[in-house]
Amino acid sequence: SIALTLLIIYEGHYRGLLVGTLDTMLDSTSKVAPFRILHQTPDSQVYWSIACGGTKEEISQHWEWLEKNIMRTLSVFDSSDDITSFVQGKIRGLIAEEGKVSCVQEDDPEKFREALLRFEKWFDLPQKEKLVTYYSCSYWRGRVPCQGWLYLSTNFLSFYSYLLGSEVKLIISWNEIWRLEKTSNVILTESIHVLANGEDHFFSMFLHLNETFLIMEQLADYSIKRLFDKETFQEDSSMLFSVTFLSSRGLETHARNEQFRAFFRLPKEENLLEVYESFLWVPFSHFNTLGKICLSESYLCFASQDGSQCHVIIPMREARRFHETELITDRICSVAQWFVQGECQNLINHFEDNPEEVALMVGQKDSSKAVSTEALMTVFHPQDTENLDPKMLKEKMKEQSWNIHFSEYGRGTSMFCTKKTRDLIVRGVPEALRGELWMLFSGAVNDMATNPGYYSELVDQSLGTSTLATDEIERDLHRSLPEHPAFQSDTGISALRRVLTAYAYRNPKIGYCQAMNILTSVLLLYAKEEEAFWLLVAVCERMLPDYFNRRIIGALVDQAVFEELIRMHLTQLTEHMTDLTFFSSVSLSWFLTLFISVLPIESAVNVVDCFFYDGIKAILQLGLAVLDYNMEGLISSHDDAEAVTILNKFFDNVTNKDSPLPQTVQQNSVGNNDKASSSSKVDVSDLIKEAYEKYGDMKSEEVESMRKRNKLYVIQTLEDTTKQNVLRVVSQEVKFSASQLDELYVLFKRQHFLSCYWMMNSPVLLHHDPSLAYLEQYQLGFHQFSLLFSLLEPWSLCSGKDALFLWAFRLLDENQDGLINFKEFCCALGKVTPAGTFTNKLKFLFKLHQPPECQNTHCTFCFTPTGRGKVDLQAYLKQWQDEILKKEECIKDLPRINQAQFIQFSKTLYNLFHSDPEEESLYRAVARVTSLLLRMEEVGRRLQEPTSPQKSTTSPIQAALEGALPDGEASSTPESSSDTPSTPITLEAGSIPQEVEWSFAFEQILASLLNEPVLVRFFERPVDIQARLDHAKCAQLKAKTNK
Repeated sequence: SIALTLLIIYEGHYRGLLVGTLDTMLDSTSKVAPFRILHQTPDSQVYWSIACGGTKEEISQHWEWLEKNIMRTLSVFDSSDDITSFVQGKIRGLIAEEGKVSCVQEDDPEKFREALLRFEKWFDLPQKEKLVTYYSCSYWRGRVPCQGWLYLSTNFLSFYSYLLGSEVKLIISWNEIWRLEKTSNVILTESIHVLANGEDHFFSMFLHLNETFLIMEQLADYSIKRLFDKETFQEDSSMLFSVTFLSSRGLETHARNEQFRAFFRLPKEENLLEVYESFLWVPFSHFNTLGKICLSESYLCFASQDGSQCHVIIPMREARRFHETELITDRICSVAQWFVQGECQNLINHFEDNPEEVALMVGQKDSSKAVSTEALMTVFHPQDTENLDPKMLKEKMKEQSWNIHFSEYGRGTSMFCTKKTRDLIVRGVPEALRGELWMLFSGAVNDMATNPGYYSELVDQSLGTSTLATDEIERDLHRSLPEHPAFQSDTGISALRRVLTAYAYRNPKIGYCQAMNILTSVLLLYAKEEEAFWLLVAVCERMLPDYFNRRIIGALVDQAVFEELIRMHLTQLTEHMTDLTFFSSVSLSWFLTLFISVLPIESAVNVVDCFFYDGIKAILQLGLAVLDYNMEGLISSHDDAEAVTILNKFFDNVTNKDSPLPQTVQQNSVGNNDKASSSSKVDVSDLIKEAYEKYGDMKSEEVESMRKRNKLYVIQTLEDTTKQNVLRVVSQEVKFSASQLDELYVLFKRQHFLSCYWMMNSPVLLHHDPSLAYLEQYQLGFHQFSLLFSLLEPWSLCSGKDALFLWAFRLLDENQDGLINFKEFCCALGKVTPAGTFTNKLKFLFKLHQPPECQNTHCTFCFTPTGRGKVDLQAYLKQWQDEILKKEECIKDLPRINQAQFIQFSKTLYNLFHSDPEEESLYRAVARVTSLLLRMEEVGRRLQEPTSPQKSTTSPIQAALEGALPDGEASSTPESSSDTPSTPITLEAGSIPQEVEWSFAFEQILASLLNEPVLVRFFERPVDIQARLDHAKCAQLKAKTNK
């Protein structure tokens, strides 16, 4: 028998079969064909649809084609494995051919318009939601695939399938995703796994899986940056991050530009313009190396692809020096050979013919005025050229090795970087060359060259400024390497102050973060002051993104990557310690300070050397090597404290035997030299060499992929912590259950984001600040509040709800900034739902009608938020103190409401009863209550004015009230008179005669309403809050109005 199963299935007789479909063969929007030919390999339970037909004759034609083109060929094979391989290859070939057609169709505007119409019809999202791209795929529910279409839009991942009469519809917000990764299992060789809201979703496709995953990854990252990490998002001025301009091509271009800038360490303004495959003539090796030329606006770059790890960067600004030195001339000859094919030669010719344009790109380099022109190590530890001790001799040998390297590979920004360069880095950089090479490998040299005079201007502008950042800087200045002579003098302290203050002024979103002082201190030791500033810029904004913001997200992400690498490389350790969060807490300072805080300075600078050359990969490698070196001790440790002690002792014993620095400069940052002396010493060069030998095969691309994969999880973990803290606070104020509060928070947060999805300048997005108190991080404006409140409050049939919502919003918005938080929202909802008592519900309605809430009931309900502006810590402290001292509000403390407010209060009660089954009884009950209150007030007024003549039995306020009642209700009031005017009142205070000044206390209204059982039943009527929550989940996306 052959290892192939081809079945003709009639759909009406065989419905339980596990069926997967080829992506491009079937359109799930149409009716499923009744006849299909399925393919199954012996080792799989999945059947793939090969062909389909509407009639038996049609499917028979497909079967004949298979017999003619495949069946006869199978007879030449001897084994079933060969047959299976052949059939699978043939099918893949057919799929590939079909895929070429599908790619053309996806680029077809007409096809895209059809997909857009289906997307809008099926998911009913706002028209502002932009569809980025769509793919045919299978969505797996357990072992059963649903063939359909995957739609990727700006804010949502959506899937739709209609198969065998069963409809599957899925909508997931990008900001709700915890995990996004490519996986494989027994059933699927490769699929895309999405974890959102605690549920796992798997999508598979034969074609475009990698392309789909990359776009999904970028859209999720885009959403995270725009909604959660606003400070990073605002730094990117690219048009990509405009919701209106987002497209699949734009995402692809943006990803390519980011990868290009990261690899060559270029400024963020550079974009990749052209890429060409080419051979570069390498003078020092005398052979051509295969690679790619990457051209941007200001740089010409080359990276090899033949394993030689050779790359070179040529700034266009140096084009004016093409003929000044033989080295550069040779380099340009090589460059000319790159462009033999032609397209970019015009650019080189352009700059050669127009040198004045290049001069403009370079600027006036001499105009830069550095505050300090010498590295601190040069000032405080000048090298003694006559000293010939072994350490200085070895230092001279290192310098000689680097000088030989420079003579062969070039020196400066256009130096060739190869494996030999890395080998020299691993062995240690000479003290005299450290600052120069840090500037070169970090790319800071390009930043400084293209921004002459920028640092001096920042120093002048930031001088004398007083902010929260400058206060923290002053506090930490003397904690930065306090044992080093350079920072025991005003020279070092002043330079450190200027660099940190200038950076805080340049980037107020980061400002100053602890650990920046330690890092900057080391930079100042080996680099000039202006160079140290640009090195700090390179580290904070390019090499360690998101490390030094308020939530140190970047460091947490790299710690998650570190845990993943531990599981991959140190399996013996993971078997002993199942919970790896210990390593996250221990290693945080390793990442934030590049091991400077745990290693002696003379050893730590070698780690910094590797970091500037290889980036975060060098820190991860070294971390693994440290754990590997201490494997036995960590496995035998009984608790975390003992493990920490083991690591601290190890770091104390790390030395740099080649360091030429005297003992007065060498320091132990952890420091317990007595204990350290009794243990074996570890040379930092040997440790770094071991790290590269064991873990050097780790690729930077893999690290970046792991960073992206773990960033979503880290962000969502922080968000979950925020949620738990908020719920813990709010649960003490309201009577909702824990599960109901959890669902309310999800709804509230989603409503917050709904106001951000389609508006780049949304007020709540502009004022989102992760550093605020947990309760203040997510807030709603009036429009979003009214939409969500209307889905949850029990009086959904109430007429005039807009006015009620506006008054409620103004009542809750105590600081009048146009935004309310989750606690305020829950307190308001708790007063109108069954969680609130009759008295609390009535008190809430009563307070809505007090000034200034309803001074103008003809309001158009347009409300402009003012935002919270700058964070005032003292104001928050006072607010917390007031909340602690706050007493339970007593009904006797409530102010009285005047005549106009009482009329509006009565109208509100009438509006609440609209369409209620007991509507007529409720109307009459309110009429009796208002009549009773009016008579009581009339009696009180007469007692206060005994000499006043009795002009009429009907008061002006009662007459006004009768005009406000529904038709027919005024006549049922005992105090009504036939000659009382019944014209409707206006709601202005001036409509009531000024000489009559009546008011009502809350106790009077409460006592009167309690006498009407029908009113008490109405307010105490049970409402299923869980049903309201379920309804809100389904209707939230559809509850949209024009802004």
